[in-house]
Amino acid sequence: MKNVIVISAHPDDEILGCGGTLLKHKDDGDKIDWLITTNIFTDQGFSEERVSSRQDEIEQVKNNLGINQVYKLDFPTMTLTDDSLIKMIPMISEVFNESKPEIIYVLNRSDAHSDHLISFKATMACTKSFRYPFIKKVLMYECISETEFAPALPENIFIPTYFVDISKYQLEKNKIMKIYKSELGEHPFPRSIRNIEALAVYRGAVAGVEYAEAFQVLKWIDK
Repeated sequence: MKNVIVISAHPDDEILGCGGTLLKHKDDGDKIDWLITTNIFTDQGFSEERVSSRQDEIEQVKNNLGINQVYKLDFPTMTLTDDSLIKMIPMISEVFNESKPEIIYVLNRSDAHSDHLISFKATMACTKSFRYPFIKKVLMYECISETEFAPALPENIFIPTYFVDISKYQLEKNKIMKIYKSELGEHPFPRSIRNIEALAVYRGAVAGVEYAEAFQVLKWIDK
């Protein structure tokens, strides 16, 4: 059994980027934890009903993925900056020392949303091998509606180097994504079931399978 943790800036990132892979981990009997860096609050203008429904969505997704533990850092959504790192890094460090993940799935550093970038920076600060010897793999995932909308600069390119066959899990991934109904739209809206499947078909063609999810390897320690 492997200890796995997935990092989301916002609930839905984890399904868009690695939902099929997490379902595979579930089938393999691995322990999956989930760390969400932001949350929504009424003082940001969200209704009490929406705040409550978001927590219900998280619980439903947790159950569908077989998540062991959900960690919520509760930073207000859409507010993360470099100033947030001084608080966020110790919080993530504490989570990692409790969860002891062997495999980390983290947001792409170049995503258009600044919450993703700051969550990435804070996560990577907590992957030093001399402080977290249990970490063996750090894999960066792509997130539809954020990764592809990053500025078109060479340093922002997502380079897929690791592919997971999710052919067995694509339909279930779609079903779980529909829990986040307020985040979905019809094509050509980026977060559509059609676009989610299109990316999986494209990555699958590269890997020689029907559907796949792609990751960029940031760390792989074989020991």
